[in-house]
Amino acid sequence: MITHTSYAVEPWVLRERGLHLDVLPQSESVFALSNGHVGWRGNLDEGEPHGLPGSYLNGVHELHPLPYAEAGYGYPESGQTVINVTNGKIIRLLVDDEPFDLRYGRLRSHERVLDLRTGLLTRTCEWTSPAGTTVRVRSTRLVSFTQRAIAAVAYEVEAVDGPARIVVQSELVANEQLPGRDGDPRTAIVLESPLEAEEHFAKSGRLRLVHRTRRSGLRVGAAADHVVSGPEPTTTESEATADLARLTVASALGQGERLRVEKFVSYGWSGTRSLPAISDQVDAALAAATSVGWSGLAAEQRKFLDEFWARSDVEVDGDEQIQQAVRFALFHVLQAGARAEQRAIPAKGLTGSGYDGHAFWDTEMFVLPLLTYTSPDSVAEALRWRQNTLPAARERAVQLGLRGAAFPWRTIEGSEGSAYWPAGTAAFHVNADIADAVVRYTAATGDDSFERDTGVELLVETARLWRSLGHHDHHGTFHIDGVTGPDEYSAVADDNTYTNLMARANLLAAADAVERHPRRAEELGVDEEESAAWRDAAEAMYVPYNQELGVHEQHAGFTRYQRWNFAATRPDQYPLLLHFPYFDLYRKQVVKQADLVLAMYTCSPFFDAEHKARNFAYYEPLTVRDSSLSACCQAVMAAETGHLALAYDYLHEAALMDLQDLEHNTRDGLHIASLAGTWMALVAGFGGLRHHGGRIEFAPRLPERFGRLAFTLELLGGRLRVEIGRTSATYTLVTGKPLTIHHHGGPVTLDPDKPHTRDIPPLKPRPAPDQPPHRRPNHPAATEG
Repeated sequence: MITHTSYAVEPWVLRERGLHLDVLPQSESVFALSNGHVGWRGNLDEGEPHGLPGSYLNGVHELHPLPYAEAGYGYPESGQTVINVTNGKIIRLLVDDEPFDLRYGRLRSHERVLDLRTGLLTRTCEWTSPAGTTVRVRSTRLVSFTQRAIAAVAYEVEAVDGPARIVVQSELVANEQLPGRDGDPRTAIVLESPLEAEEHFAKSGRLRLVHRTRRSGLRVGAAADHVVSGPEPTTTESEATADLARLTVASALGQGERLRVEKFVSYGWSGTRSLPAISDQVDAALAAATSVGWSGLAAEQRKFLDEFWARSDVEVDGDEQIQQAVRFALFHVLQAGARAEQRAIPAKGLTGSGYDGHAFWDTEMFVLPLLTYTSPDSVAEALRWRQNTLPAARERAVQLGLRGAAFPWRTIEGSEGSAYWPAGTAAFHVNADIADAVVRYTAATGDDSFERDTGVELLVETARLWRSLGHHDHHGTFHIDGVTGPDEYSAVADDNTYTNLMARANLLAAADAVERHPRRAEELGVDEEESAAWRDAAEAMYVPYNQELGVHEQHAGFTRYQRWNFAATRPDQYPLLLHFPYFDLYRKQVVKQADLVLAMYTCSPFFDAEHKARNFAYYEPLTVRDSSLSACCQAVMAAETGHLALAYDYLHEAALMDLQDLEHNTRDGLHIASLAGTWMALVAGFGGLRHHGGRIEFAPRLPERFGRLAFTLELLGGRLRVEIGRTSATYTLVTGKPLTIHHHGGPVTLDPDKPHTRDIPPLKPRPAPDQPPHRRPNHPAATEG
């Protein structure tokens, strides 16, 4: 995408000059607007041409039966798929009876700009109709951060070279026709006409449609209101049918005259509220939006983002692409989670229907770390969603013969949505990932009430799962067998190191939490014997290690497997899962995505520096990065083990995953975790941030290309500013109580507004590790010109 001649590299905006249909689906994803509750893909205002129409409400889904060749106990029965809800974006235009369709006539100019500071998507174009009439169209779109049910469009038409008869049709459209699947299992299952009409209304510029999903039984309402201004006479007319509500505006413009339509759209949904209640809800949200008007919504949006950037911006000197990419990443991760409010944060956010709109473990391990240090309130809400889904997780655990809670591998509403149990059910590490997010949030915020009311319950139920899933052998060592770690090319293995270490941390955190909150522990039925059993299991946890090679094994026996034949694998055979049977992948040394390498980051204190270096060198030649989650993890550990140039290359791959469409599926939505991984690679990689056991550490080092890296973290109610140069780093506690951090192992006590500068020690040189053939990271030289 960004290498296309239409796209420019700028620090605060994503700009597209011209309109190129070959990248239209991808542009709809990168120009998507969302607040975590409502999502609008960046479709053209007139609706056509399009790649994938998309209007989403977080949590609104349809059910469908999961196919199985053979029945089996414990298989999930229903899958969940995000659906395209009522489209409120559409504003059609007719110029002297000619539809404004950019595939016809002459497009003189076309520009779209996503401004990351204002949160506005602006489109400006000049078009001459087949009949020769020229108009200038300007539209500005927002999805409100401050009024979560609201999206809005300001649409303006100007007659350029003479008079023009103008008709604008502003619509609410349900059950839009969607493109078919392309065979890629990552693409959403398309459900045809998932909405059944319940109510339609149109009067005096006010529109409303209410529908109900056929299987999941969710009621969805959408309403719109308009402010119209134009020369006299300008007329309006409203109409509505089951799946369409429309306001038609007609005006005759003289040369230089303009017609402006401001459109406010509200959304609401529920699985329990009545039809009148949903209608009232969307009408009330609409009244609140129209009371402040378009300029008020835009001002609220700018203020919200000013506050966000003040606490979250990352500054990179020396690489304009990364500067743009990290701000693009921060903006879209914010959009994914800002107003999710006890709903999931899907892998694609609300930018597309990829992965069926499901949330995975990457929410807790990639997205929430960024939000913890930039927008912590959204993290608390995301974890409360997990708490709300505990009944389904407990039920799943019982079904599997386990105690506690078995959280789903992929889900929208809390039940397991994966039909492939080796990569789904067996990936129990999602439970420890949730616990890790609880511990991280509590340590970073000091939010004791959250820990008491939400955190303890999540820690207890996940700890109970590990104690019942694992077992002590006759030596007393604790094992967790038959699980799948982050690497989905190694399924149903014994003693996955990542899983075991994360479970170990989960068990200890739960034991510590119930000691701090004895009354809550009593409510949850935890006694001293159970807490002691968690500590026993944690202290006896087995971590497989190959003494001969001097490396930790990804899982027990992994290093004795035959290595994958990389030399015989063609470049066009990646990702491997689409060209080779899982059976073959499972029994070879080949790694889809960082697993043991990720464990060295998330469980950093367990590994010493030499083991990290040897482990990284061993697993690099095996890791093919057939997942967008891998590059950022490898960037972090490459930086820590002294391979700064390699870390820089991995940073570029993570940062440009969508801006360059590296996995060729950006059309289905953005890779929110990889976007968050851009921040991770910079802050945890080159900044060296680690936060374990209440200890905050930095070990900064910059790659050759960077002249300076600066970022801000929210910590314990205060704000810490970190500025890293070539030879030194400066730490400033902007606000908050005195704080002790560690710089390359040495303590630094910070007082407010008193910068402390520390030298960066020299780097110990190490031989550069190899990568599999054809799988070297995306090198910046290939993207610059």
